Amino acid sequence: MAHSALLLACALVVLASSTLASAAIVEHTFHVKNLTIGRLCRQQTITAVNGSLPGPTIRVHEGDTLIVHVFNKSPYNLTIHWHGIFQLLSAWADGPSMITQCPITPGNSYTYKFRIVNQEGTLWWHAHFSMLRATVHGALIIRPRSGHKYPFPKPNKEVPIILGEWWNADIIDVAKQAQATGGGPNISDAYTINGRPGDLYPCSQNQTYTLKVETGKTYLLRIINAALNNQLFFKIANHNFTVVAIDACYTEPYVTDVVVIAPGQTTDVLLKADQPVGSYYMAARAYASAPQIPFDNTTTRGIVVYDGATTANPLMPVLPAFNDNPTAHRFYSNLTGLKGGPQWVPVPLQVDEHMFVTVGLGLDRCPANATCQGVNGQRNSASMNNHSFQPPTSLSLLQAFFFNVGGIFTPDFPDNPPLIFDFTNTALSNDSSLLFAPKRTSVKPLKFNSTVEMILQNTALVVLENHPMHVHGFDFHVLAQGFGNFDAARDRQKFNLVNPQRRNTIAVPVGGWAVIRFRANNPGVWFMHCHLDVHLPWGLATAFVVENGPTPSTRLPPPPADLPQC
Repeated sequence: MAHSALLLACALVVLASSTLASAAIVEHTFHVKNLTIGRLCRQQTITAVNGSLPGPTIRVHEGDTLIVHVFNKSPYNLTIHWHGIFQLLSAWADGPSMITQCPITPGNSYTYKFRIVNQEGTLWWHAHFSMLRATVHGALIIRPRSGHKYPFPKPNKEVPIILGEWWNADIIDVAKQAQATGGGPNISDAYTINGRPGDLYPCSQNQTYTLKVETGKTYLLRIINAALNNQLFFKIANHNFTVVAIDACYTEPYVTDVVVIAPGQTTDVLLKADQPVGSYYMAARAYASAPQIPFDNTTTRGIVVYDGATTANPLMPVLPAFNDNPTAHRFYSNLTGLKGGPQWVPVPLQVDEHMFVTVGLGLDRCPANATCQGVNGQRNSASMNNHSFQPPTSLSLLQAFFFNVGGIFTPDFPDNPPLIFDFTNTALSNDSSLLFAPKRTSVKPLKFNSTVEMILQNTALVVLENHPMHVHGFDFHVLAQGFGNFDAARDRQKFNLVNPQRRNTIAVPVGGWAVIRFRANNPGVWFMHCHLDVHLPWGLATAFVVENGPTPSTRLPPPPADLPQC
């Protein structure tokens, strides 16, 4: 008996040693400063990391510790968010300005340090201050731990495809103008693929992204939507994709000829070079669920060139119509999780917190003696459950939580809207009794390890629109989604509790709803907000405050010494 116990102990030591040995410390330095580059027939100054657009790709393995030293040499305040990283017991490194930290002011620095656990796939990093993420962003690729494999055939090559937006203007000036007038920001002048607009734009013939492929080989495209305000359709002429992961969560293989991707989301697809030798355009343009709102209706494109191709006339894919809601919904709703695959998490069946949350636009009163450019001469606004989020200014939410500082937030974000009405009825779009939500810094407290189910209900206030909602600190299961008003008796029967997709950003259908569920097993303050940059300053956000767990290993440690102060 003693001999067996000794063997078991030795085996555990060996297992632990091999696990630690397979993990590494990956270290990067980000120098954030202004950069002047030529795009669309002009020179434009942008804020960039290490002199490149997109910024550097970070590659790690599951289990690694990532350390990034950020030196802010730009003229603007700055934070970096590691989009989709769980930040287990490292909430101080999450990055959203005034949520988990005060900004890094010009001339100062901050070191982000965190361990990447139980995650594999494509995520990304981006600035989380004002609209700086337009040019301050890059891929964060998490490969399986050493000795582990992908749950699909190993591709011959992996290729990040970052879809972005470009303005012929200083992006901070664009944000300031929108804030001053109360209207929406000016629309972008172009979309980009890996920082390049493509040959449909002026002076861009030599700024077209090219992907060289060989017949018979398979390529893993890690697609990231880094655009600020637009969901996108993405296609390659005459080729199909096999979706194998979304938001760093593996999926059942799903074959499609079009990818629909919302700001903040990632989609990993296998591309087989199985067409006749030649050249084929890859192209992306907007999915605009509310076409009455002005949007950038241009198209970016790159070229897939087969080895040996001689044609100078690439084939162009036929892209869906801008407002093709059925195609978008078909793509989003047909994805399912890879049950039993690497990092699979079963759906928690016991729910502790039931929430019904309306998400939509609204208005804020135009000050006396002012001229505002929002709808009806007011200032544009947005809210969740009639609370329009207003970030604190003197201390971050996480600092207030950790040090028990009062007066920074109120723990009263409601579980239900204050008024039940016909949420998706467009006849109520301009009902003034529903449009004006108070500005609040309200949060939702959660018990450690509690399970939260949230029904996200789109409203028709001002306009019906698809809203990509992002949750920091957690992945969630998407149990169901649909159009119209959520009906419990009808729609709960549609819940997928077996193999639903997991992700960190959900595109709530235009004029519809989505149901998500997650376990709050990570102490700290976790932001939830619309990932359309136009809607974040309008208040389409809230935060979860997850209490500490019962043991030292489930409690948030103190902040690092170099945490920026307000």
